[in-house]
Formats: sequence, C-alpha cells, structure tokens
Amino acid sequence: MGKYILKRLLHGLFSIVVVIFIVMVLIYGLMDRMKLFRTDPQFSKQINNSRTTYMYQKWEEYGYLDYVPYADYLIDLARQGVIDEETRAAAAPLGRAEDGSDDSELTKEYVAKFYEYAEENGYKVIRLGAVLSRGRLASGGAQALFAYKDHSIPLRLWNYFKGIFVIDNVHKVPADQDIGARKLTFSLYDPIKTAQNGGKKVFSPVIMGNGTLHKYLLYFDSRFPYIHQNFLTISLGTSYSVTRGVDVFRSMTQRQGSYVKSPLTYPTGFQEDSADDLHTATYIQGSRDANVMYQQRYEDDYTSVQTIRSSMSRLGYSFFIGIISTIMVYILGLPIGVLMARYKEGILDKVGTVYIMFISAVPSLAYIFIFRGIGRAMGLPWLFDMDNFRKSMYILPIVSLALPSIASMMKWMRRYMIDQMNSDYVKFARSGGMSETEIFFKHVMKVAAIPIIQGIPGSLLFAMTGALITERVYLVPGAGGLLMDAINMYDNSVIVGVTLFYAVLSVLSLILGDVLMAMVDPRISFTDKAR
Repeated sequence: MGKYILKRLLHGLFSIVVVIFIVMVLIYGLMDRMKLFRTDPQFSKQINNSRTTYMYQKWEEYGYLDYVPYADYLIDLARQGVIDEETRAAAAPLGRAEDGSDDSELTKEYVAKFYEYAEENGYKVIRLGAVLSRGRLASGGAQALFAYKDHSIPLRLWNYFKGIFVIDNVHKVPADQDIGARKLTFSLYDPIKTAQNGGKKVFSPVIMGNGTLHKYLLYFDSRFPYIHQNFLTISLGTSYSVTRGVDVFRSMTQRQGSYVKSPLTYPTGFQEDSADDLHTATYIQGSRDANVMYQQRYEDDYTSVQTIRSSMSRLGYSFFIGIISTIMVYILGLPIGVLMARYKEGILDKVGTVYIMFISAVPSLAYIFIFRGIGRAMGLPWLFDMDNFRKSMYILPIVSLALPSIASMMKWMRRYMIDQMNSDYVKFARSGGMSETEIFFKHVMKVAAIPIIQGIPGSLLFAMTGALITERVYLVPGAGGLLMDAINMYDNSVIVGVTLFYAVLSVLSLILGDVLMAMVDPRISFTDKAR
C-alpha cells in the first residue's frame, strides 16, 4: 500500500502543478490586465504620465512583470559602490524632452548605461516626456524613465510554488538593522501571560525569536487548536482587491466579527483595553521610531499584531456547516436508500422517488429560497449575523445544504443495492437456504456500501470549501464565495490560491477514498504480486 500511496501522491502533485499552470495561463496570459484596475479606486485619480507609471508599479505588485525605475537603478549603483551619492544625485534629474535632448551630460551618460543594462537583461525601456499645460508642468505630467520585463508563466509557476511554505529564521530581519543578538529563546514562562498576571510567572512554554519575522514562534493560548506555531507559515498569494493586502490562506483562517477587548499589558508596561493579540507580533522596520503610539507600547519593532475577533474564520463557518450537513446526509440518506431498495415499489420507495425527482428538477437556488421562506415563517433566523450570534442561525443553511445531498445519497444507495440483489452470489445464497433479510443486510448492503464509503473522505474534506449559493442566500461569512468574489474583482492571487486549495483537497480525497475502500473490501489490493 505504501508504494501505491506514494505513486498516487506523485501523480496528484503533478496534477496540481498542471492545474495551477493552466489557471495561470488563463488569467495571466489571456486575460486583459487592464481589467485589474476596474476595482482600484486610486487608478481613476491618476492622469497623464502618473497613470502609466502607476499601472506598471501595480503590475509588478500583482506579479505580471519586473519594474525598474531609472532612479532605483541609480540607487542600486550607489549601494553597490559603483558610484558615490553625489554622482547619483547629479545624474538623477531627467530633462523634460522625451528624446532626452535636454538632459545634462552626466544624466545622458547614465541614461545610456541604463539602456545598456536593460538590453542586457531583456528589459524594455519606456521614456515619457513631461506633459505641459500653458508652459507649466501639468498635474501628473512629470517626466519618467523606467524598464520592465514580463514574467514568463513557467517562471511565475516556479516562484509561486517556491514561496508557498515560508520558514521563519533569525535572518528574516534585514542584515543592516541593529536589533541586537539574533537568536531563539525558550522559556517555560510566557512573558505576555506573566504581564497579564501582574508580573507573577505563569507556566506556559514559549519560543521567541529576535531577527525572525514573528516574535513568538511557538506559544499556547485558550483558542483552538491551543498550541500555535509560526516556524512554518503558508502563503497562497496576497490579495489586492477582495481582502486587500491579506494573504489568501490567512483570509480563510483568520477570525472575523467584532473586536473582543480585554485589559492588556503591553511589553513596556502600558495598559489599556485592547483586542490586540500580542502573540502574533511581526517585525516592521522602523515602525517604533515613526509612531509615538508604538513607542508607548512596544520595546522593539515587533509592532504589527492581529486582533482578537468574536467569530470564527471563513473556513471555520464553512466547515462547521458543511460537516453537520454531511453527517445528516449519511444518517438520513443511507438508511432511507437502503429501505427504499429493501421495499422496492413500496410506499417509502415511491415517496422517496418523488423527493429525489423534486430535488433534481427544481433549481438549487429556487428550493433554497423556498426553504428560507418556510423557515422565516416559522420564526427561524434567515440571515446570518456574526455580531448577534444565535445557534438557530445554523439551521436553515445546514438543512438547505443537506437536502440535495440526501436525495443523491438515497438515489445511489438504492441503485447500488438493487444492482447487487440481481448478482450471482445472491442467487447462490438463496439456493443455500439463507433468508432474504440475512442476504440483504449481511451481504448486499455491505458490497453496495463500498462506493459510498469511498466518497466519505471527499465529503469531509470538501466541507471546508463552503457552498457558494447557500452562503450567499443566508449571508454566511464562509469560504464559499471567496473564489467567486475573486473572479468578479479580477483578484488573480486569490483565484490561484483558492484553486490550489481545492486541488490539494481533491487529491487527498481521492487517495484517502481509495485507502478506505481497500480497508473495507478484501477483494481490493494495492500490491503488484503476480496472481
């Protein structure tokens, strides 16, 4: 079995790479990249040359290309020691003419070198002359010179997969920053909990870093899963419209809702009611010097923290609703399907068939609204409200999500059972004197359930993906609408990240389904022994 699983994993990984490659070709190669600015409120404010430079800056940010302004090129030369700061400053000003005829001699020299650098490295150069209005520089009309180079899809694919797993270490903070000794520190007493306890030590193991991106690399708290680590983090791509500036994985897993404030003591001893989660502190260069508020609260530049919220994450809501509906499907759909097959053409079979036909014929959106109307008339909450939480808010989304799957389970279980009842082994069992009830429950049901069992891992794993229509109708803040929102807002990073998430779940569900099926069916073997 080990060789089979390894083989399926390798095939699965290859399939995931192919899927992401195809998605990247579609969105980066075939989609008009100007559509990215349809949801950008800053783009409409840009005019003249500033609009052009803004576009290229954003395209670099979104991963389309490398963008090198002439000024940055000079700064790199100074940093490398090729030129001194005085030369850099003198060569930086560009003339207003697009052909550079009014550049200074020194500027012409380094502009020529910039063109050579661009040609050697495969960049294209764009020079924009100043835009004048009545002899004066127009708004957004400053002259500009920059080079750019489009990323190839294979390179983009390599960089994406290379950056999925981020390992924190003591060299994450730039080497030119004076932060003291770069090291990891282990303590049995969490300083945050100790501070909240009035200085009295609280036993809670913690690993802290200096020079790392995260200050707390391992810690415990009262929130599931209770033990947390930041040594290894997952990065699926930063959103630039749906959840602006937030990584896709974090947007799916971070808590939502209103802030949960409590008395908090900061590292400096400053106290206030706050929702800050100090365990999530990350390093931002120069943040403490630039912000008086940070100086009051923090002793170093580990000042960027997440907040504690009152509600579950997108993934949490989707998984909770999905897992309960999945349990309902197996508890109700399986036995009803078995009984429909056992008493074929009976009352239960006819009623079940009508239900299956109704669910199959009526569009999902229509029956969801029907059940929402019924639930509303019964006094059940029909819209989700994170700030006024009630357990009854889950009833209608769970029932609406479970109903079609229950019908599908009934249909397939009935079909598998009836197919098995006509098999040769059933005829032999009858000839051997076994009763119909014994044949049905000891043999037929066991064999018929094998295809159903194979689908259990997929049903459980895909509970995390959410249900787009159900979550939209009931306003459930789950993960179901994330992909659709990304498509509507041309958020390529989210599209790629969510697609990868779905692809990984698909591969895992297939492998686990095969393993589970082999465990319950002795006829299935993963060995290659000659027979």
